[in-house]
Amino acid sequence: MSDKMNLPNRITIARMCMIPLFLAALLGGFLPPNVSRLSATGIFIIASASDWLDGFLARKMDLISDFGKLMDPIADKLLVGAALVSMVQLGDIDAWMVVLIISREFLISGMRLVAVEKGNVIAASTWAKIKTAIQMLMIIMVLGGGALLPEGQSQVFSAVCELMKWLAVGLTVISAYDYIYKNRELFK
Repeated sequence: MSDKMNLPNRITIARMCMIPLFLAALLGGFLPPNVSRLSATGIFIIASASDWLDGFLARKMDLISDFGKLMDPIADKLLVGAALVSMVQLGDIDAWMVVLIISREFLISGMRLVAVEKGNVIAASTWAKIKTAIQMLMIIMVLGGGALLPEGQSQVFSAVCELMKWLAVGLTVISAYDYIYKNRELFK
């Protein structure tokens, strides 16, 4: 294991640096709305793919580090949080869903800080990884679909997007419960 600034950790940092580009493309107002959505979706896809890539490289090259265990989930939270808040502004998702998702992220981040103070690092769980993947896929579908099918969205696509929103919220609750249950000794 290595804690120096290795390639996977640099990819994680690069993902965080893509967030302002994503926001500028989506909300900057210098592109037509559909072009803006497609550009932002493309940036989001690249940033999301970097999440998979840094984890793959860390495992393959045996470069798993405490920095990566801590910062990779934070980079994901920042990326997904920026996208979700932007989607509320655009009217793409209900605010209560985003509040629930972001609240879970603060709760788990707080638990991680308590664990670090006790000398432990809480790595991302399987449920959390699935949750993040579904959230990212939902964001891609809703943002990209909003550009490709603006007015005449098919009812099927709209229903699938709505289902993905609910799935993302459900997995958020399940993964929160999973973290709390597995780390319940932190609350003692």
